Amino acid sequence: MVNDLPAAVFIDRDGTIIEDADYCSHPKQVKVLPGVPEALRHLKSKGFKLIVITNQSGIGRGFFTVDEYRSVESEVARQLGHGLIDATYFCPDVPGQHSSHRKPSPGMILQAKQEHQIDLTRSFFIGDKEIDVECGRNAGVRTIRVQTGFDRDITGSGADWTAKDFPAAARIILDER
Repeated sequence: MVNDLPAAVFIDRDGTIIEDADYCSHPKQVKVLPGVPEALRHLKSKGFKLIVITNQSGIGRGFFTVDEYRSVESEVARQLGHGLIDATYFCPDVPGQHSSHRKPSPGMILQAKQEHQIDLTRSFFIGDKEIDVECGRNAGVRTIRVQTGFDRDITGSGADWTAKDFPAAARIILDER
């Protein structure tokens, strides 16, 4: 039997597709990184579902509200191009508390798999931190670490690939296909 479930590219948000603003809580802080919208469109044109997976502990810490988070999410969608991102999952939990969804736990990816009928064996995770790599591995997807966040040193990364930025990561995925 042929598996016709779609593959996905799971994408970290802050430091991966937008500049990391350290607890981004206002639409004015959103700045999409160069080449990201075009790279996303290219991945989508090849049949990938595009799903954002983001820790947002600023909510759990009381730095901003879910409504403020949603206004940032709307601005990201506006700058990328509406309809490009298929879904966004966020986890408001703070580090140190038990959480099945906070990266590196795979809960957000597993929830997306169920809700969007995704084939994880053909899917990828792109992120700028090692917890993104660990999250992808914990969910059974291939991983790419980009050098666009605060920590650009990828020495010793557990990722399957490393890339200088999101467009380079997208090219890796398209070449692997």
